[in-house]
Amino acid sequence: MIFDVVTIFPEFFRSILEHGLLKRALSGGQVDIRLHDLRDFADDRHRTVDDRPFGGGPGMVFKPEPVFRAVDALRAKSEAADFPVILLSPQGRLLTQAVAEELAREPRAVLLCGRYEGVDERVAEHLATDELSIGNFVLSGGELAAAVVMETVTRLIPGVLGNEESSVQDSFASGSSALNGHSGILDSPHYTRPAEFRGWTAPEVLLSGNHEEIRRWRRRRALEKTWQKRPDLLESLQLGEDDRSMLEEIKRADRLTPAKA
Repeated sequence: MIFDVVTIFPEFFRSILEHGLLKRALSGGQVDIRLHDLRDFADDRHRTVDDRPFGGGPGMVFKPEPVFRAVDALRAKSEAADFPVILLSPQGRLLTQAVAEELAREPRAVLLCGRYEGVDERVAEHLATDELSIGNFVLSGGELAAAVVMETVTRLIPGVLGNEESSVQDSFASGSSALNGHSGILDSPHYTRPAEFRGWTAPEVLLSGNHEEIRRWRRRRALEKTWQKRPDLLESLQLGEDDRSMLEEIKRADRLTPAKA
């Protein structure tokens, strides 16, 4: 997959691409991340990419011309011109695992990193095919959001992770790849050696070697964690009969547990 990142701070990404999963994916050839300096598409000697907002107000706004020129140049050099053009914006739809899986099926995506007070609305209306937000908060620019999008999508690309089951069992995993065919819940707890640490022991079932019991324990704990921490995720899920039964038991036990002072 190719990521084209349009930004006024291409150097921001240097260290991110030299470590961890993105570095491994670049080295393995699963992704190609291309950084494009928006100022290269300005038309004046000062390389101006922003201006004051019409109607007054604080801050500066990205001009439409450089952004359109950047994307036009990418399309002119590409065999396929219908790739997604994504504007990173606090006004965009929320990045979820399902959205990441959707993007992971694309061969290429352009990420537009806004700055200052934002980007001329004509970019959102007539150039961007999508707007994405990584949360209900405001950042100074889209660079961090672009890095999050690339990391989230890249780990879903076949061959990137050492163990392909890692992405299947992740929290929020959805679609046909989700654990047991049921999607969207949090991951179960994980334990490793030593089996006992400072008096706290790992659950015996995980040491039993009984794979069916381990599967059921993990599923129950995943449902329990989702009910306790993110009950909103359960509202839209189509749970199987076994899951519904487990969830009812969890709810009953929760109602019987004394509230903490």
